[in-house]
Amino acid sequence: MDNNNKLVAVLLMFFSSFLLMRLSTAAYNYNVVNFGAKPDGRTDSTKAFLGAWQAACRSAASVTVTVPRGSFLLKPVEFRGPCRSRITFQIYGTIVAPSDYRGLGNSGYWILFVKVNRISINGGTLDARGASFWACRKSGKSCPAGARSMTFNWANDVVITGLTSINSQVTHLVINSCNNVVVRKVKLVAPDQSPNTDGLHVQASAGVTVTDSTFQTGDDCISIGPGTRNLYMSKLNCGPGHGISIGSLGRDANEAGVQNITLVNSVFTGSDNGVRIKTWARQSTGFVRNVLFQNLIMKNAQNPIIVDQNYCPNHQGCRKQGSGVKITQVVYRNIQGSSRTQQALTFDCSRSNPCQAIRLHDIKLTFNGRSATSTCKNIKGVKAGVVMPQGCL
Repeated sequence: MDNNNKLVAVLLMFFSSFLLMRLSTAAYNYNVVNFGAKPDGRTDSTKAFLGAWQAACRSAASVTVTVPRGSFLLKPVEFRGPCRSRITFQIYGTIVAPSDYRGLGNSGYWILFVKVNRISINGGTLDARGASFWACRKSGKSCPAGARSMTFNWANDVVITGLTSINSQVTHLVINSCNNVVVRKVKLVAPDQSPNTDGLHVQASAGVTVTDSTFQTGDDCISIGPGTRNLYMSKLNCGPGHGISIGSLGRDANEAGVQNITLVNSVFTGSDNGVRIKTWARQSTGFVRNVLFQNLIMKNAQNPIIVDQNYCPNHQGCRKQGSGVKITQVVYRNIQGSSRTQQALTFDCSRSNPCQAIRLHDIKLTFNGRSATSTCKNIKGVKAGVVMPQGCL
């Protein structure tokens, strides 16, 4: 074989391998446009997204569902598993809800993942167009319950990276009854006066990690519900919003506890609370234990440190009884900055179940450049280092 023929043979082998590789890649990459989705923000693409999902879910090999650049209109949709292999949702564009808030119905969800294991959500923007729904709520008219933008129920090994969610009707992102979830570099944004627009809600889940993320919302930046354990949060920016809240807990008489919660290296800016533990003033089997709040900066935050065990909106069945939720082993370490309220430190613990083993270590909070105040009821524990304001423990 002469040199020219050798060269041709090599080139043919190269292009054959390249073509096979492209075909192989295409087989494991399901673009929603190929299933009929239109990137115009007006055409209902729900069936196309479901078609791409069902094809991906049947695949024995790891697959990617791609949402390309453009705007895709999606009505309430349920992506259900279990699926055969790992699925990555790669979002380059924007997914929008119907412009009429009634288009999300009364189901309580917009984008729902159920019993899906080994799933990743990468990038993209969700726009739930919640403004008209908030207006309905504020008008006092009869409105739907509101839809959470993205929800995971009974899912395991979930990674959510680089996602932006704006203008959710209610909560942006919900992790419910899941295990091993990573949330990183997300941005959850709604106006500070939008009602009940929590950023992230976690409940009945274990092994959740939240890092390098921004929450600017009308309600809690993160709310932590019953049955949450082994939750690690780091490098978060919260505000505006209602802070990071364990609770409310203890609404039900029989309720799973919250334990092993860590929040470190985070900043609260103009938030209505900093770190909060909130429980109903009624009997419950619930508990909070082994919590660490460390290396936090408060910038004009209202109620930087607060425990409220007398929560009872509209006096709903509390009957002047103390909270049954037992709060123990909570450490506040190296929390500094400014409070928007003169009272920077509030422990309003249960009279029937006092807070136990509370530790305050190096707390420096001021109000308008001067000393702040504190109030502490039914609390036992120790303090170490400099603790300002004084008056507790």
